[in-house]
Formats: sequence, C-alpha cells, structure tokens
Amino acid sequence: MSLIQAESAQIAPRNVVDMVFGAAVMGTVGTLIGWFMGGSAIPIAGALGVVLGVVVGWLGGRRFLVSILIGTVLGGLLAWLVAGFEKISWGAGAGAAMGGFLGVQASMLLDVWAERKQGTPRADSQPEGSGKALGEHGE
Repeated sequence: MSLIQAESAQIAPRNVVDMVFGAAVMGTVGTLIGWFMGGSAIPIAGALGVVLGVVVGWLGGRRFLVSILIGTVLGGLLAWLVAGFEKISWGAGAGAAMGGFLGVQASMLLDVWAERKQGTPRADSQPEGSGKALGEHGE
C-alpha cells in the first residue's frame, strides 16, 4: 500500500493547441531577439521563448498570443512600407511588443465589459446601506 498516490493529470485538447500556438509565436519572437543579440544567443533566446509560450498557452493566454502575432505582422508590413525590406525584422519586433501591450489592455477592458454585462458587483464598491449616510459623522 502506497502512502502517496499519483493522479494522472490530463490536459484538455484546447490547452494543448494553445500551448503549441504559444510555443510557435513566442519561440519565433525569442529567435528574432536572439538574432538581434548575435548568432550564439539564438538557441538560448529561442528556447526561452518556447518555454514562455508553452506557459502562456497553458494559462490560457490565446488572446495575448493572437495580439502579439497581429502586432508582429502589422509592424513588419509597416516597416517594409516605410523603411524598406532590411527593416522588416525591427518593425516586427516593435509591433510584437506593442501588440502584446495592447492585447493585455484590450483583454482587461473586455473582462470589465463582460462583468458589467453580467451585473456582477465590483469588489471595491460597497453594498447599499453598509456605509454611513452623507453628513453623518458618528455623533
């Protein structure tokens, strides 16, 4: 009889897809960062990107990863149109950073909007009747 019983943890298929998507997106970004840093940094930065992408995918950050992907593509296209072919990688990197930032902000706004739509009270608001009325000073 064993005192410790291991439970088999199963990952949902959607999480597996998100993890693979995260590894692809963040691994690509990590590889590009390693390329900017120098040839010897490519494997290290790429591996770190893959690990971070898997974690973000496991945590369910699909909207975040999509915003990075969109930012990368749009940043690369804009850099190509404005500065030429040799600056695509710089524009893609800047676009990925801005896409990630805007994705986080948009995600927070969508979550707040969904809470308001459901009518869930916010944690920092007081329920009616729990506070003192205006003008009451406890005297």
